Amino acid sequence: MTNDRVALYLQDDHDLRQGLDYAWYAEQRGFEAVWQAESRLVRDAIVPMAAYAAVTQRIKIASGVINNWTRNIGLLAATFLTLDDLAPGRIICGIGAWWDPLAANVGIERRHPMLAMRETVEVLRRLLNMERVTFHGEFHNVDGIELDVVHGRREPRDVPLYIGATGFKMMELAGEIADGVVLNYCVPPDYNDLALQALETGAKRAGRSIEDIDRPQLVVCSVDRDRAKALDASRELLTQYLAQQPHIAKASGVPQRVVDEIQKILGWPATYEQIKRAKHLVPDDLILRITASGTPEEALAKVDEYRRRGATCPILFAVGSDVRLLIDTFGPQRAM
Repeated sequence: MTNDRVALYLQDDHDLRQGLDYAWYAEQRGFEAVWQAESRLVRDAIVPMAAYAAVTQRIKIASGVINNWTRNIGLLAATFLTLDDLAPGRIICGIGAWWDPLAANVGIERRHPMLAMRETVEVLRRLLNMERVTFHGEFHNVDGIELDVVHGRREPRDVPLYIGATGFKMMELAGEIADGVVLNYCVPPDYNDLALQALETGAKRAGRSIEDIDRPQLVVCSVDRDRAKALDASRELLTQYLAQQPHIAKASGVPQRVVDEIQKILGWPATYEQIKRAKHLVPDDLILRITASGTPEEALAKVDEYRRRGATCPILFAVGSDVRLLIDTFGPQRAM
């Protein structure tokens, strides 16, 4: 494939200061963006985003993704205004509907998630456009608020809003109201066929084309010259995610009996020892079907499958220890 768009995804697998080095190195190798996760209760996205912005000059910095339940809408807008002050024109807001049981465990009732997301995107977009907003909905109620900039730039902020979607109803909504959609990871490439149909349905509802909507996709990517080592790094990640994130397990097509067996071993939160005990339940063929893992050549070929199925920019979830090899493998400006 000739499309050179590629981005890096960082979660909690690496020391945060290492993450700063990886973000800087990805910029040197021509990566388009670095996306910071905020999924489990382990690492906030905003602090790392600010740190990445401070050590880079050109690469875009994105949340991949924060949830739309736990931050007040005014504070959410002020947060992304602040990030844009630090890295003007380089910030992307990726936002998702979160997932149970985590949301329920911290007291969030995810009722009417489509309406909640619609309201969040509408109010957030208007605030970042520097409008004075009054809005009375089911989830957001604000009276005459605006981003109160006295010292600094008063102009509307160019912060694209991307919805992280797995289910097809949320995919339709993204097609209707978002600047882009973040397609999820741990899914086979043919998942994208139905996802893009839903995205196109939503786009048509708004008088748009699917080509008007950016479609970056998270891809679990473990690259090592030792193939077995690369696969084992992805195996540990899948063991945890298939047990703890049911929406991903469902989209991945993994048999429920496999998920049930893993869940019998893993607690909440899972320990490293539990993951080690359960990982034998994740076979090589599953890893190869829903991740880009193995030698550099294997990983490149798998990522191209996702591109051919409609992903506009793979966001590579750097699993394993050799992140620089991954960046060198995929960077448009590859190491000599």
